Amino acid sequence: MASTVDEITIEYVDGGVVTVKQLDKVVLTKGAWATIMFKYQDWDKRKEEYGPEKYSIRRYQKKNNEYRAKSKFNISSKDQAQKIIEALNHWIADAE
Repeated sequence: MASTVDEITIEYVDGGVVTVKQLDKVVLTKGAWATIMFKYQDWDKRKEEYGPEKYSIRRYQKKNNEYRAKSKFNISSKDQAQKIIEALNHWIADAE
């Protein structure tokens, strides 16, 4: 388990193979609750290659000096990510 936000990763190794490859990470909030956005790829065992880029927003709670995953939202495609960006931009522009 991670004791700092900087140590948190979604990279996962199974049988010597990196099955979830973390490409990037942006810390959105720190503290007792941390929110982190990741860019990653999953290993496709059948094709023996990494699939398309995916994105995930995850929340972690710090308890007993360790961060534990509490919730996540996976953005499964660039198209879905673009739609989220457009909606947020629209809402932010409306609020100004």
